[in-house]
Amino acid sequence: MWFRRDLRLTDNAALYHALTSGHTVVPIFIFDRNILDKLDDTHDRRVEFIHATLHDMQKQLLEMGSTLQVFYGFPEQIWPQVIQQYQVAAVFTNHDYEPYALQRDEAIRQHLATRGIAFNTYKDQVIFEKDEVVKDDGKPYTVFTPYSRKWKARLNDFCLKAYPTELYFDAFYKQVIQPIPTLEFMGFHAIDQPFPARMVKAELIKKYQQQRDLPSIDGTSRLGVHLRFGTLSIRKLAAYTQSLSEAFLNELIWRDFYHMILHHFPHVGRGDAFKKEYDHIQWRNNEEEFQAWCEGRTGYPIVDAGMRELNETGFMHNRVRMITASFLVKHLLIDWRWGEAYFAQKLLDFDLAANNGGWQWAASSGCDAAPYFRVFNPVLQMQKFDPQGKYVRRWVPEFESQQYVQPIVSHEFARARVLQIYKSTLA
Repeated sequence: MWFRRDLRLTDNAALYHALTSGHTVVPIFIFDRNILDKLDDTHDRRVEFIHATLHDMQKQLLEMGSTLQVFYGFPEQIWPQVIQQYQVAAVFTNHDYEPYALQRDEAIRQHLATRGIAFNTYKDQVIFEKDEVVKDDGKPYTVFTPYSRKWKARLNDFCLKAYPTELYFDAFYKQVIQPIPTLEFMGFHAIDQPFPARMVKAELIKKYQQQRDLPSIDGTSRLGVHLRFGTLSIRKLAAYTQSLSEAFLNELIWRDFYHMILHHFPHVGRGDAFKKEYDHIQWRNNEEEFQAWCEGRTGYPIVDAGMRELNETGFMHNRVRMITASFLVKHLLIDWRWGEAYFAQKLLDFDLAANNGGWQWAASSGCDAAPYFRVFNPVLQMQKFDPQGKYVRRWVPEFESQQYVQPIVSHEFARARVLQIYKSTLA
């Protein structure tokens, strides 16, 4: 069983099929250097999160007399070692939809096939995938609302039924404990900060619609990182929340929607605009202004608060993500790909499909995106969603003092500029 974005032993599709295959199951995880070597920060909290989760899984497996075997290296080099170490009949794993993952899995599939080893993959990180929710003519949806209607119409108890893996834990291969490589060995270091809890109280979900846009209160679930790495089953979460809040369920549907878009329109995962005419926009791409945005020094308090929260915690409130993204693209005329890459570097819950979808929505270049003439006024956004300035004061304590920087650009000027650029490009 090859764990990747599904770091849990319960309600895991591929693990269930492995455990019921009639073979003993060796659980493995690979710290993939094709991914890790591209990370800039030795204190990357995502690596730390994965590392801590693997230790939790290891404890559970040790109680069963088994062990998690964790490798550090390149999958194409690790798998020949695994095959040499064990008599492998088949490999079980769950689908991953990102461009690199598809290439990696196909290469591993072909390598295993030359040795007569099956490579079995399953749907696990979404409720519906690929062609499971499409238009009546079989074409993919590109607008969320009709997609969500069809999604809800297709939903039934079977879709949310848990895989009872715990009934078959005795199928795990019994072997001596295998130590997990340390963070330091892999070139990383830990940060002494707690991670978000794995589940949320029903009361928060019930109030989600009323509270989700207010960054000063604890009104969102912060479950993104758990869905990203599969420490929480999407089926369990959907079953738990569907009767509590339609607004929250819609957020889970957005995840499926963007994964479906990535599958049917793979060019978005390669850095291209969904609407290809938007690739012709002439961006200013001022590096000093981009750096000011990254560091929270734009002179717009709610933008700066969001960026500082992101830099310090690896998290940014959902509403503020939209505001900061819109500001970079529409106010500074900086290519949305720059912002997408920065969020990919910093976000603890980074997910390529959702991150790309969010940035292209802000840039108006994506499917079902904000029209290009919608330009958030960051002053009005603060007045509406942080009227007392509680969120801003937490992250930008100097914003009411003379030490606070002047606005990097006037809203009126920036709005007129971006509308002119977009209009002339798209005319």
